[in-house]
Amino acid sequence: MTRLDISCLNCGRVYPVDGVPYRCPVCGGLYDIPAPLQFDRAKIDSSQPGIWRYRSTFGLSAGAEAVSLGEGGTPLIWAEAFGRKVAFKCEFLNPTGSFKDRGSAVIVATLRSRGVTEAVEDSSGNAGASFAAYAARAGIGARVFVPANAAGPKREQIAAFGAELISVKGSRTAVAEAVQKEAEAGSIYASHAWLPFNLPGYATAAYEIVEQLGAMPGAVIVPAGQGGLLLGLYRGFDAIRQAGAQVRLPKMIGVQAMACAPLWATLAYGAGSRPLIAEGQTLAEGVRVLHPLRGEAVLRAVRMTNGGVLAVDDADILPGRDALAKRGLYVEPTSAMVWSGLEQVLSSLPDPVVVILTGSGYKYNR
Repeated sequence: MTRLDISCLNCGRVYPVDGVPYRCPVCGGLYDIPAPLQFDRAKIDSSQPGIWRYRSTFGLSAGAEAVSLGEGGTPLIWAEAFGRKVAFKCEFLNPTGSFKDRGSAVIVATLRSRGVTEAVEDSSGNAGASFAAYAARAGIGARVFVPANAAGPKREQIAAFGAELISVKGSRTAVAEAVQKEAEAGSIYASHAWLPFNLPGYATAAYEIVEQLGAMPGAVIVPAGQGGLLLGLYRGFDAIRQAGAQVRLPKMIGVQAMACAPLWATLAYGAGSRPLIAEGQTLAEGVRVLHPLRGEAVLRAVRMTNGGVLAVDDADILPGRDALAKRGLYVEPTSAMVWSGLEQVLSSLPDPVVVILTGSGYKYNR
Protein backbone atom coordinates (compact mmCIF):
# COMPACT_ATOMS: atom_id res chain seq x y z
CA MET A 1 0.00 0.00 0.00
CA THR A 2 1.13 3.55 -0.75
CA ARG A 3 1.86 5.39 2.49
CA LEU A 4 0.47 8.90 2.79
CA ASP A 5 2.98 11.55 3.79
CA ILE A 6 1.02 13.51 6.39
CA SER A 7 2.63 16.47 8.10
CA CYS A 8 1.81 19.63 10.03
CA LEU A 9 1.19 22.61 7.76
CA ASN A 10 2.67 24.95 10.37
CA CYS A 11 5.89 23.30 11.61
CA GLY A 12 6.32 20.45 9.12
CA ARG A 13 6.46 17.65 11.69
CA VAL A 14 5.42 14.29 10.29
CA TYR A 15 2.26 12.63 11.65
CA PRO A 16 3.27 10.14 14.37
CA VAL A 17 3.13 6.39 13.72
CA ASP A 18 1.36 5.85 17.05
CA GLY A 19 -1.71 7.54 18.48
CA VAL A 20 -4.25 9.72 16.68
CA PRO A 21 -3.60 13.40 17.49
CA TYR A 22 -6.16 15.59 15.78
CA ARG A 23 -3.66 18.45 15.51
CA CYS A 24 0.08 18.84 15.95
CA PRO A 25 0.88 18.30 19.65
CA VAL A 26 3.90 20.60 19.37
CA CYS A 27 2.54 23.72 17.65
CA GLY A 28 -1.20 23.04 17.41
CA GLY A 29 -1.09 23.15 13.62
CA LEU A 30 -3.34 21.43 11.10
CA TYR A 31 -2.24 18.14 9.56
CA ASP A 32 -2.58 17.62 5.82
CA ILE A 33 -1.32 15.56 2.90
CA PRO A 34 0.93 18.02 1.04
CA ALA A 35 1.89 15.71 -1.84
CA PRO A 36 -0.58 14.73 -4.59
CA LEU A 37 -2.54 11.54 -4.00
CA GLN A 38 -1.06 8.53 -5.80
CA PHE A 39 -3.55 7.09 -8.27
CA ASP A 40 -2.66 4.06 -10.39
CA ARG A 41 -5.36 2.43 -12.53
CA ALA A 42 -3.43 -0.84 -12.36
CA LYS A 43 -3.93 -0.91 -8.58
CA ILE A 44 -7.72 -0.60 -8.70
CA ASP A 45 -9.03 -3.78 -7.09
CA SER A 46 -12.26 -4.59 -8.90
CA SER A 47 -12.92 -7.49 -6.53
CA GLN A 48 -13.65 -4.98 -3.75
CA PRO A 49 -16.89 -2.98 -3.41
CA GLY A 50 -17.36 0.77 -3.54
CA ILE A 51 -14.54 2.95 -2.32
CA TRP A 52 -12.42 -0.05 -1.35
CA ARG A 53 -11.59 -0.60 -5.01
CA TYR A 54 -9.24 2.36 -4.46
CA ARG A 55 -7.76 1.20 -1.16
CA SER A 56 -4.23 1.66 -2.54
CA THR A 57 -4.78 5.44 -2.36
CA PHE A 58 -5.80 5.52 1.33
CA GLY A 59 -2.41 5.06 2.97
CA LEU A 60 -3.68 2.28 5.27
CA SER A 61 -1.23 -0.42 6.33
CA ALA A 62 -1.54 -3.75 4.55
CA GLY A 63 -2.85 -5.37 7.72
CA ALA A 64 -5.51 -2.75 8.44
CA GLU A 65 -9.03 -4.16 8.15
CA ALA A 66 -11.53 -2.38 5.95
CA VAL A 67 -14.53 -0.91 7.76
CA SER A 68 -17.41 -0.86 5.31
CA LEU A 69 -21.17 -0.55 5.10
CA GLY A 70 -21.23 -0.51 1.29
CA GLU A 71 -20.23 3.14 0.77
CA GLY A 72 -19.36 4.47 -2.67
CA GLY A 73 -20.45 3.35 -6.10
CA THR A 74 -23.23 5.96 -6.13
CA PRO A 75 -25.05 6.56 -9.43
CA LEU A 76 -24.61 9.45 -11.81
CA ILE A 77 -28.09 10.50 -12.95
CA TRP A 78 -28.66 12.78 -15.93
CA ALA A 79 -31.51 15.28 -15.81
CA GLU A 80 -32.56 18.50 -17.50
CA ALA A 81 -31.70 21.72 -15.68
CA PHE A 82 -32.23 25.22 -17.06
CA GLY A 83 -32.29 23.96 -20.63
CA ARG A 84 -29.25 21.66 -20.43
CA LYS A 85 -28.51 18.08 -19.45
CA VAL A 86 -26.62 17.90 -16.16
CA ALA A 87 -25.23 14.85 -14.32
CA PHE A 88 -26.17 14.53 -10.64
CA LYS A 89 -23.86 12.42 -8.47
CA CYS A 90 -26.20 10.89 -5.89
CA GLU A 91 -24.10 10.87 -2.74
CA PHE A 92 -27.29 10.88 -0.66
CA LEU A 93 -27.58 7.17 -1.53
CA ASN A 94 -24.59 6.24 0.65
CA PRO A 95 -25.40 3.96 3.64
CA THR A 96 -26.20 6.67 6.20
CA GLY A 97 -27.61 9.08 3.63
CA SER A 98 -24.64 11.36 2.96
CA PHE A 99 -21.24 11.66 1.30
CA LYS A 100 -19.64 11.63 4.76
CA ASP A 101 -19.60 7.82 4.63
CA ARG A 102 -16.69 7.86 2.18
CA GLY A 103 -14.58 9.73 4.72
CA SER A 104 -15.87 7.97 7.83
CA ALA A 105 -14.98 4.55 6.44
CA VAL A 106 -11.33 5.57 6.06
CA ILE A 107 -11.14 7.51 9.34
CA VAL A 108 -12.61 4.65 11.36
CA ALA A 109 -10.42 2.05 9.62
CA THR A 110 -7.45 4.23 10.60
CA LEU A 111 -8.64 4.49 14.21
CA ARG A 112 -9.08 0.74 14.52
CA SER A 113 -5.68 0.06 12.94
CA ARG A 114 -4.17 2.26 15.68
CA GLY A 115 -5.94 0.46 18.51
CA VAL A 116 -8.56 3.10 19.30
CA THR A 117 -11.57 1.79 21.24
CA GLU A 118 -13.39 5.05 22.04
CA ALA A 119 -13.57 8.40 20.26
CA VAL A 120 -15.51 11.66 20.11
CA GLU A 121 -16.73 13.69 17.13
CA ASP A 122 -18.71 16.89 16.56
CA SER A 123 -21.18 17.53 13.78
CA SER A 124 -24.21 19.42 12.57
CA GLY A 125 -25.66 15.97 11.95
CA ASN A 126 -24.47 14.08 8.88
CA ALA A 127 -20.85 13.57 9.93
CA GLY A 128 -22.00 12.54 13.40
CA ALA A 129 -24.49 10.00 12.05
CA SER A 130 -21.88 8.63 9.68
CA PHE A 131 -19.20 8.38 12.34
CA ALA A 132 -21.64 6.73 14.76
CA ALA A 133 -22.53 4.09 12.16
CA TYR A 134 -18.95 3.24 11.21
CA ALA A 135 -17.81 3.28 14.83
CA ALA A 136 -20.57 0.77 15.61
CA ARG A 137 -19.42 -1.35 12.68
CA ALA A 138 -15.84 -1.29 14.01
CA GLY A 139 -16.75 -1.86 17.66
CA ILE A 140 -15.55 1.60 18.71
CA GLY A 141 -17.42 3.49 21.42
CA ALA A 142 -18.60 6.87 20.13
CA ARG A 143 -19.73 10.15 21.66
CA VAL A 144 -21.06 12.75 19.25
CA PHE A 145 -21.50 16.45 20.05
CA VAL A 146 -24.24 18.21 18.05
CA PRO A 147 -26.03 21.57 18.14
CA ALA A 148 -29.17 21.46 20.28
CA ASN A 149 -31.18 22.49 17.21
CA ALA A 150 -29.77 19.82 14.88
CA ALA A 151 -32.39 18.15 12.69
CA GLY A 152 -34.34 15.45 14.51
CA PRO A 153 -33.75 12.60 12.04
CA LYS A 154 -30.00 13.11 12.27
CA ARG A 155 -30.08 13.05 16.05
CA GLU A 156 -32.19 9.88 15.92
CA GLN A 157 -29.69 8.27 13.56
CA ILE A 158 -26.78 9.00 15.87
CA ALA A 159 -28.57 7.57 18.89
CA ALA A 160 -29.83 4.54 16.98
CA PHE A 161 -26.27 3.52 16.12
CA GLY A 162 -25.49 3.40 19.83
CA ALA A 163 -23.43 6.57 20.13
CA GLU A 164 -23.81 8.85 23.13
CA LEU A 165 -25.49 12.00 21.85
CA ILE A 166 -24.37 15.24 23.53
CA SER A 167 -26.40 18.36 22.71
CA VAL A 168 -24.69 21.73 22.97
CA LYS A 169 -26.62 25.00 23.15
CA GLY A 170 -25.43 27.81 20.96
CA SER A 171 -23.74 28.05 17.59
CA ARG A 172 -21.98 25.39 15.56
CA THR A 173 -18.73 26.98 16.71
CA ALA A 174 -19.76 26.36 20.33
CA VAL A 175 -20.15 22.66 19.54
CA ALA A 176 -16.61 22.52 18.11
CA GLU A 177 -15.25 24.27 21.19
CA ALA A 178 -17.00 21.80 23.50
CA VAL A 179 -15.59 18.73 21.79
CA GLN A 180 -12.10 20.22 21.70
CA LYS A 181 -12.22 20.52 25.48
CA GLU A 182 -12.90 16.77 25.56
CA ALA A 183 -9.95 16.20 23.26
CA GLU A 184 -7.65 18.32 25.40
CA ALA A 185 -8.74 16.20 28.39
CA GLY A 186 -7.49 13.08 26.62
CA SER A 187 -10.31 11.81 24.38
CA ILE A 188 -9.48 10.68 20.84
CA TYR A 189 -11.05 13.29 18.56
CA ALA A 190 -12.06 11.66 15.26
CA SER A 191 -12.63 15.00 13.61
CA HIS A 192 -13.76 15.06 9.99
CA ALA A 193 -12.55 18.67 9.87
CA TRP A 194 -9.13 18.42 11.57
CA LEU A 195 -7.98 14.95 10.48
CA PRO A 196 -6.92 14.51 6.84
CA PHE A 197 -7.68 10.78 6.57
CA ASN A 198 -11.13 11.39 5.09
CA LEU A 199 -9.83 13.37 2.10
CA PRO A 200 -8.63 10.30 0.15
CA GLY A 201 -12.04 8.80 0.89
CA TYR A 202 -13.77 11.80 -0.68
CA ALA A 203 -11.38 11.60 -3.64
CA THR A 204 -12.94 8.25 -4.58
CA ALA A 205 -16.04 10.14 -5.78
CA ALA A 206 -13.80 11.85 -8.35
CA TYR A 207 -12.42 8.51 -9.56
CA GLU A 208 -15.97 7.20 -9.92
CA ILE A 209 -17.16 10.28 -11.81
CA VAL A 210 -14.38 9.94 -14.38
CA GLU A 211 -15.15 6.24 -14.80
CA GLN A 212 -18.88 6.93 -15.15
CA LEU A 213 -18.42 9.74 -17.66
CA GLY A 214 -15.54 8.10 -19.49
CA ALA A 215 -13.85 11.51 -19.30
CA MET A 216 -12.99 14.36 -16.97
CA PRO A 217 -16.00 16.61 -16.22
CA GLY A 218 -15.98 20.20 -17.40
CA ALA A 219 -17.21 21.53 -14.07
CA VAL A 220 -18.24 20.20 -10.66
CA ILE A 221 -20.66 21.98 -8.31
CA VAL A 222 -20.68 20.99 -4.64
CA PRO A 223 -22.01 22.37 -1.33
CA ALA A 224 -19.17 23.71 0.81
CA GLY A 225 -18.98 24.29 4.56
CA GLN A 226 -15.56 23.13 5.71
CA GLY A 227 -15.01 22.44 2.01
CA GLY A 228 -13.54 18.98 2.60
CA LEU A 229 -15.59 17.33 -0.15
CA LEU A 230 -14.62 19.97 -2.71
CA LEU A 231 -10.99 19.60 -1.70
CA GLY A 232 -11.10 15.80 -1.78
CA LEU A 233 -12.74 15.82 -5.22
CA TYR A 234 -10.14 18.26 -6.53
CA ARG A 235 -7.31 16.09 -5.22
CA GLY A 236 -8.91 13.03 -6.78
CA PHE A 237 -9.17 14.67 -10.20
CA ASP A 238 -5.63 16.00 -9.84
CA ALA A 239 -4.37 12.51 -8.92
CA ILE A 240 -5.77 11.20 -12.21
CA ARG A 241 -4.05 14.03 -14.06
CA GLN A 242 -0.78 13.41 -12.20
CA ALA A 243 -1.01 9.75 -13.22
CA GLY A 244 -0.52 10.81 -16.82
CA ALA A 245 -3.92 11.79 -18.15
CA GLN A 246 -3.48 14.74 -20.50
CA VAL A 247 -6.64 16.51 -19.38
CA ARG A 248 -7.76 19.83 -17.99
CA LEU A 249 -9.09 19.75 -14.44
CA PRO A 250 -12.79 20.57 -14.01
CA LYS A 251 -13.84 23.94 -12.74
CA MET A 252 -14.47 23.41 -9.02
CA ILE A 253 -17.42 25.45 -7.78
CA GLY A 254 -18.47 25.57 -4.15
CA VAL A 255 -21.89 26.69 -2.95
CA GLN A 256 -22.48 28.32 0.43
CA ALA A 257 -25.46 29.74 2.29
CA MET A 258 -25.39 33.54 2.24
CA ALA A 259 -26.10 33.49 6.00
CA CYS A 260 -22.67 31.94 6.59
CA ALA A 261 -20.43 32.24 3.54
CA PRO A 262 -16.79 32.82 4.53
CA LEU A 263 -15.30 31.11 1.47
CA TRP A 264 -17.49 33.14 -0.88
CA ALA A 265 -16.68 36.41 0.91
CA THR A 266 -12.94 35.75 0.97
CA LEU A 267 -12.87 34.94 -2.73
CA ALA A 268 -15.07 37.89 -3.65
CA TYR A 269 -13.71 40.56 -1.33
CA GLY A 270 -10.39 39.31 0.00
CA ALA A 271 -9.19 38.09 3.40
CA GLY A 272 -10.17 41.41 4.97
CA SER A 273 -13.83 40.49 4.60
CA ARG A 274 -13.66 37.76 7.24
CA PRO A 275 -14.46 40.00 10.24
CA LEU A 276 -17.73 40.86 8.50
CA ILE A 277 -18.87 37.24 8.12
CA ALA A 278 -21.64 36.10 10.44
CA GLU A 279 -22.65 32.62 11.57
CA GLY A 280 -26.27 33.25 10.77
CA GLN A 281 -29.21 30.88 10.91
CA THR A 282 -29.77 28.93 7.71
CA LEU A 283 -31.77 25.98 6.45
CA ALA A 284 -28.48 24.65 5.12
CA GLU A 285 -27.23 23.59 8.56
CA GLY A 286 -24.58 21.29 7.09
CA VAL A 287 -22.54 24.20 5.73
CA ARG A 288 -22.87 26.56 8.68
CA VAL A 289 -19.12 26.81 9.27
CA LEU A 290 -17.68 30.19 10.22
CA HIS A 291 -13.96 29.30 10.05
CA PRO A 292 -13.24 26.51 7.53
CA LEU A 293 -10.00 24.90 8.72
CA ARG A 294 -8.83 24.05 5.20
CA GLY A 295 -10.22 27.24 3.71
CA GLU A 296 -6.94 28.28 2.08
CA ALA A 297 -6.52 24.89 0.41
CA VAL A 298 -10.15 24.92 -0.76
CA LEU A 299 -9.80 28.38 -2.29
CA ARG A 300 -6.51 27.35 -3.89
CA ALA A 301 -8.31 24.43 -5.55
CA VAL A 302 -11.00 26.81 -6.79
CA ARG A 303 -8.45 29.27 -8.18
CA MET A 304 -6.29 26.56 -9.78
CA THR A 305 -9.30 25.36 -11.77
CA ASN A 306 -10.73 28.80 -12.64
CA GLY A 307 -13.75 27.86 -10.61
CA GLY A 308 -15.62 29.87 -8.00
CA VAL A 309 -17.65 30.00 -4.81
CA LEU A 310 -21.31 31.02 -4.88
CA ALA A 311 -23.62 32.22 -2.12
CA VAL A 312 -27.31 31.27 -2.06
CA ASP A 313 -30.14 33.06 -0.26
CA ASP A 314 -32.19 30.90 2.11
CA ALA A 315 -35.34 31.87 0.23
CA ASP A 316 -34.04 29.94 -2.78
CA ILE A 317 -33.15 26.72 -0.96
CA LEU A 318 -36.52 25.01 -0.57
CA PRO A 319 -37.64 25.85 -4.13
CA GLY A 320 -34.40 24.20 -5.25
CA ARG A 321 -35.19 21.14 -3.15
CA ASP A 322 -38.62 20.93 -4.77
CA ALA A 323 -37.19 21.30 -8.28
CA LEU A 324 -34.78 18.43 -7.63
CA ALA A 325 -37.56 16.30 -6.12
CA LYS A 326 -39.58 16.76 -9.32
CA ARG A 327 -36.67 15.07 -11.06
CA GLY A 328 -36.77 12.15 -8.61
CA LEU A 329 -33.87 13.45 -6.52
CA TYR A 330 -34.90 13.93 -2.88
CA VAL A 331 -32.30 15.82 -0.90
CA GLU A 332 -32.01 17.91 2.26
CA PRO A 333 -31.73 21.73 2.16
CA THR A 334 -27.92 21.77 2.47
CA SER A 335 -27.69 19.70 -0.68
CA ALA A 336 -30.50 21.57 -2.44
CA MET A 337 -28.45 24.80 -2.45
CA VAL A 338 -26.76 23.51 -5.58
CA TRP A 339 -29.90 24.15 -7.65
CA SER A 340 -29.72 27.91 -7.13
CA GLY A 341 -25.97 27.77 -7.63
CA LEU A 342 -26.46 25.89 -10.88
CA GLU A 343 -28.90 28.53 -12.09
CA GLN A 344 -26.36 31.26 -11.35
CA VAL A 345 -23.48 29.85 -13.39
CA LEU A 346 -24.64 27.04 -15.70
CA SER A 347 -24.60 29.19 -18.83
CA SER A 348 -20.86 29.81 -18.36
CA LEU A 349 -19.79 26.21 -17.65
CA PRO A 350 -18.32 23.68 -20.08
CA ASP A 351 -19.92 20.26 -20.48
CA PRO A 352 -20.20 17.84 -18.87
CA VAL A 353 -21.40 19.50 -15.67
CA VAL A 354 -21.58 17.32 -12.56
CA VAL A 355 -23.57 18.39 -9.49
CA ILE A 356 -22.92 16.65 -6.18
CA LEU A 357 -26.05 15.88 -4.14
CA THR A 358 -24.66 15.36 -0.67
CA GLY A 359 -27.45 14.47 1.78
CA SER A 360 -30.81 12.69 1.80
CA GLY A 361 -34.12 14.51 2.12
CA TYR A 362 -35.15 11.96 4.72
CA LYS A 363 -32.79 13.69 7.15
CA TYR A 364 -34.89 16.86 7.22
CA ASN A 365 -38.17 17.16 9.12
CA ARG A 366 -39.08 20.83 9.12
